[in-house]
Amino acid sequence: MNCKNCNQKLEEHNSYCSACGGRIIRNRLTFGNLFSHLSETFFNYDNKLLRTFIDLFKKPEVVIGGYINGVRKRYVNPISFFGLTLTVIGLEWLILQKFFPNLINMSSISLNGDETFLEDFIDLFQKYSSIIMMLFVPIYAIISRIVFFDNKKYNYTEHIAAFTYMLAVISLIGAVLNIICVSLGYDIGAVTYINSFIQVLYISYCFKRLYKLNIAEIIGRTFLSFVVYMVLYIIIAIIVLVLIYFIEGKEAIINMFKSLAP
Repeated sequence: MNCKNCNQKLEEHNSYCSACGGRIIRNRLTFGNLFSHLSETFFNYDNKLLRTFIDLFKKPEVVIGGYINGVRKRYVNPISFFGLTLTVIGLEWLILQKFFPNLINMSSISLNGDETFLEDFIDLFQKYSSIIMMLFVPIYAIISRIVFFDNKKYNYTEHIAAFTYMLAVISLIGAVLNIICVSLGYDIGAVTYINSFIQVLYISYCFKRLYKLNIAEIIGRTFLSFVVYMVLYIIIAIIVLVLIYFIEGKEAIINMFKSLAP
């Protein structure tokens, strides 16, 4: 008998391949062993996926710092973990569109006149959620690297790895909260403030553990991150307006501002 993964010759008593480490599967696929495999993969604490998710709450500095320092086998790598998150977000939007289409709006937090703008934003996010999520990672990494300009412990690429983990966790929490809240009759807009608070809280908690900051330091760094975020937001908004002006013309900008007017 040979290993079905690497074709290494196996002994009859082997449960795992001595060459590639793959488990030896001798039985045909049935619903029973398929369910057993799924349970072991996703709900067994000893598996990397569940352990990664739990430890990103309990000790994020071990997961993130460990990956940055070369640990690869203990936890799911940030790219795979982020990829799983994108799949969950896609499933979340599928559920929302199928069962709660009337609650995919920002009516609870919109002001008079900006409903159309917010609806367009939701439509854009639904269509390009994966791309938007991936773009958030380097942008947030830029902000955090500027905020920790006086601390060279982690470089920009390592900040990207950190935010790949952090945004994945935040997005998973947000997906669950969105479905729970719309099930209770609240629209997506009502959950926005909760998700934003959780995002700030979790990112601050992770950096507190990664950089071993005290309370005063993390409050100061968090405030500085808001300042940097607003400056970058203004710069990006100006760049977008300039691009719209050259691509669509002045009339497109005028119409956009008219749609925002009360």
